Amino acid sequence: MKYTKYLFLLLLLASCASQRAVRHRTYQADALPAQPVAVQQPVQAVEEEELATEEPVVSARPLVSQVRPFPEGTWQADKQQALERLCQSPLFESSQLGLYVYDLTDGQPLYAVNAAHRMRPASCQKVVTAITALDCLGGDYQLRTEFRTKGKVAGGTLQGDLIVVGGMDPMVTPDELLEAAQDIRQKQGIESIAGSIVYDLSMREDKPLGWGWCWDDDYGPLSALLVDGKDTFEEKWLQALSRAGIKVNSNGKGQTAGGREQSKTVYSIRHSIDELLEPMMKNSNNIYAECLFYQTAALGGKKGAGHKEAAQRTEKLLSKIGVDPSPYRIADGSGLSLYNYVSAEMLVALLGYAWQNTSIKEHLLPSLPIAGFDGTLKNRMTGTEADGNVKAKTGSVTGISSLAGYITAANGHTLAFAIINQGISTMQAGRAFQDKVCQELCR
Repeated sequence: MKYTKYLFLLLLLASCASQRAVRHRTYQADALPAQPVAVQQPVQAVEEEELATEEPVVSARPLVSQVRPFPEGTWQADKQQALERLCQSPLFESSQLGLYVYDLTDGQPLYAVNAAHRMRPASCQKVVTAITALDCLGGDYQLRTEFRTKGKVAGGTLQGDLIVVGGMDPMVTPDELLEAAQDIRQKQGIESIAGSIVYDLSMREDKPLGWGWCWDDDYGPLSALLVDGKDTFEEKWLQALSRAGIKVNSNGKGQTAGGREQSKTVYSIRHSIDELLEPMMKNSNNIYAECLFYQTAALGGKKGAGHKEAAQRTEKLLSKIGVDPSPYRIADGSGLSLYNYVSAEMLVALLGYAWQNTSIKEHLLPSLPIAGFDGTLKNRMTGTEADGNVKAKTGSVTGISSLAGYITAANGHTLAFAIINQGISTMQAGRAFQDKVCQELCR
């Protein structure tokens, strides 16, 4: 009897080992085709109330064709085998992996594991935000904060309101506010304001946090008027007016919307999209990412535009490049939200589109962290073959580590890749695996 028991245990262990061996089989995974495929029409953005019930399981329509083995002795075959060995790590006995590598030079997939699985992207969501914004806004887009007057100026007094129209620009500084106040006094002859200071915040929805942010996230509140990325505009603007010698009526109060009718612009603070992209991507600045996300939401001209309008911009882009947007969820611009869901192949599809479009590539590529050189990759892969050859966005939230971008491979080819480690116990475990993948492809 005891021998029968031992035999059963041996058979069980053998079965588990067999399952582990095939869990990450390379050539049964999906991979990106050179040409777009027909897609369904995009669905409407997800409503918050849908979260009250469990949403049905939706099978992702395959974005990609089967990864095929390369002939023995080729660089590609060697890399497939090497990545297969890396994916047999014990790390994946207790965590999930989404991995996709696509050769942009050859126009064919190199390797994929769970490429279509929906996963949380962490800050790799910023890749989605940046490419969507560059596609629909353009590389010449500028963020604007406008100062407008309503009423006549008589004897140095504005007989009306001074209106500040928020453009959700996190790069506005106290020094720029002082310059604005001084210019208004000198060129408009305004030494005092009889009416109110009106703060027009109608560019974005009236919600202090992103959709799906945790209560203890140390970010926000979000506002259409920010100074140094913080919701302190009213305080800093009143200080700037005082320093410029402009007196404000004691009854002047900050208001939340409206007031632009019959007014004229007297000054603007502007910043380029490139100025925003660098800290957003290199340093993974979450507030900057949210501000860019809401630029796309406001593009349609709707007052109080929110995350739904921004999500529709990404859905439209995905449909345009041949990707069915329905399996995915775009909740915010930074990746802080618990509600974001992407896949490795979706990220690579966007990266491939960006690479093929110079108008996007020339703004996106300089903003990405470079391995061993700067940003969030400054201290990663240093002194290895990947040093300087990986330009990618990092991501990390509790239990999630991700990396997505471009690699200059050892054979001179450019690769687009995305790696999502989900359910990991430490960030270091995910980062170590990602670094090994990049180093192998650069070797």
